[in-house]
Amino acid sequence: MARDLLAQDSVQATLDRIVAHAVQLVDGCDDAGVLVVEGGRKVHTLAAYGDLVLASDQLQEQVGQGPCFDATRLKHDVYRIEDISRAADRWSRYAPRARELGVGSVMGFWLYTEEDNLGALNMYSTRPGAFTEESETVGWLLASHAAVAFSAARTHSQLHYAMEARHDIGSAMGIIMERYKASEDQAFATLRKASQNHNVKLRDVARSVTETGEIPGPR
Repeated sequence: MARDLLAQDSVQATLDRIVAHAVQLVDGCDDAGVLVVEGGRKVHTLAAYGDLVLASDQLQEQVGQGPCFDATRLKHDVYRIEDISRAADRWSRYAPRARELGVGSVMGFWLYTEEDNLGALNMYSTRPGAFTEESETVGWLLASHAAVAFSAARTHSQLHYAMEARHDIGSAMGIIMERYKASEDQAFATLRKASQNHNVKLRDVARSVTETGEIPGPR
């Protein structure tokens, strides 16, 4: 599994393989997903294996609570709920409605490295009592490998984007320097000013210059 995750060529492919491995390798797991909580409340589903994941994520956002929601927001390593119908004391707004959706038992694992809080890996079963201590151990090991692979894929993607942006900006600066006999500092200042004036990312301004040969905005 670890080799397979590191072999993926994009962040999304890595996430999709993480949830697929969860269903394949963890006893009792029928559905799995990865979510992040933005701004303390907004839930964003990054990957889902099964419709139950999406329904549960939406519910947790609506009520502002739940095992997977709390795993990432409160930085709790793992929640294992053997019977969701008995979890009303902890999640009074989530648990009863989750049971209506078909959730029997659930586990939520915090995905993290020393540098990153990456969200939560969530595993669902339609049956109460489906997850055992062994399921939790295997799930925790999977989550640990998944966090490292997810972080590596995201770092690679960010680096690739930065390199492409640098290339676009360099090309645009070259056009401005040649056409207007500007210095390197003047060319960069021109791009930055256009970016600020139009509230557009610097890379997008640079790409426009390389494609059209024109600087956005007045001379």
